[in-house]
Amino acid sequence: MANSSIELLKNQIYSWENIQQVCDLIIIGAVEMQSSDIHIEPLSSNVRLRYRLDGMLREILEYQPFLHPQIIARFKIMSNMKIDESRVPQDGRLSTTINNIPLDLRVSTLPTVHGEKIVMRIVDKSKKIPSIDKLWVEGHNYDLLEKAINLPNGIVLTSGPTGSGKSTTLYACLSSLNKPDVNIMTLEDPVENQIDGINQSQVFPDIGYSFANGLRTALRQDPDIIMVWEIRDKETVTIAIEASLTGHLVVSTIHTNSAAETITRVLNMGIQAFLIPASFNAIIAQRLVRVLCHACKKPMALEELDELTRWNVQHALSRISKEELTRRVPKEILAKPVFYKPVGCPECDNVWYKWRLWVYEILEITPNVKKLVIDGASATVINEVAIQDGMISLEQDGLMKALNGLTSIEEVYSAAKANQ
Repeated sequence: MANSSIELLKNQIYSWENIQQVCDLIIIGAVEMQSSDIHIEPLSSNVRLRYRLDGMLREILEYQPFLHPQIIARFKIMSNMKIDESRVPQDGRLSTTINNIPLDLRVSTLPTVHGEKIVMRIVDKSKKIPSIDKLWVEGHNYDLLEKAINLPNGIVLTSGPTGSGKSTTLYACLSSLNKPDVNIMTLEDPVENQIDGINQSQVFPDIGYSFANGLRTALRQDPDIIMVWEIRDKETVTIAIEASLTGHLVVSTIHTNSAAETITRVLNMGIQAFLIPASFNAIIAQRLVRVLCHACKKPMALEELDELTRWNVQHALSRISKEELTRRVPKEILAKPVFYKPVGCPECDNVWYKWRLWVYEILEITPNVKKLVIDGASATVINEVAIQDGMISLEQDGLMKALNGLTSIEEVYSAAKANQ
């Protein structure tokens, strides 16, 4: 974890010379290490600084508690928070430029028994939005996504936990649809990436400008495509369905574990079952898995896996059509399947992985799925029938990427378990 800014930070924080420089170095170090979040956490005997790298928290350093109030106060000033209020949580934002990179940081404080904890989410405004073909949407999934977003109306929902890349998927879809003859509107909280040619709006629920109210207003702006940052309640999903049935394409996110569970969640919001097949083009579930370090990954035959894992892998792969397998995995690998396991080396800082990629499942409302939805079937039954109808599950998508040497079996099943 060699990093000049981190070493400078350690010297500064232990010598306690310049609090402004200490706070700047905390952010600079996170940016140089390509961290997504900064965590500053007071513990019983010290304060811990951690960065989230490739989805995993890594401890950077610890410092004495008496330094913590000044660091918290500095970040509060930078984020336009009340520095004299430590009893309640606060949210703020700060903008800065580091190494000519414009950044937005979403800052949140939380009172704990040992003092205030602060977490900062880093948004790099200079990053280009990837195209759909750069999202690792492959094979049958790519065909379904292209079809779903190019229909003139309907709903496309992405689901998954916080930090699974849902917003990136939505931005990539909007970028591919962004043309001079199309009116695209978004309702976001917050606006993370600004895209020329798209009308983006920040909602403010505290003053009555909610997703539902914004969606009503957006429909009076003659839109062709509307993005709603998140569907949280019956009112929003009802308006979204009405919009899709009246000739608009609506894309949004929802917090569920799987594509099939999204249907159950929408039904539990009070939506009538027949409206789902009539309005939904596709439901996407997604996760981020870590990419194996190319310098130290080691091949591993299927026989090296434990018996249960080996059975799960063989069972999952056997349910993928031969056409899909040969489309996505080279024949020589299919003839003698080989996976890869992490080893660790200086290039990956002995953490085995570098970067992350997406795994997807995309549920299409087939006639069989439509019947199950109307009959009120469980998410488990819908998921099983969808796989029989050709849906590629998160597990299957991940295993095909593991066969291509991109990630490990452990990463795939870590994502798949979160889907169960």
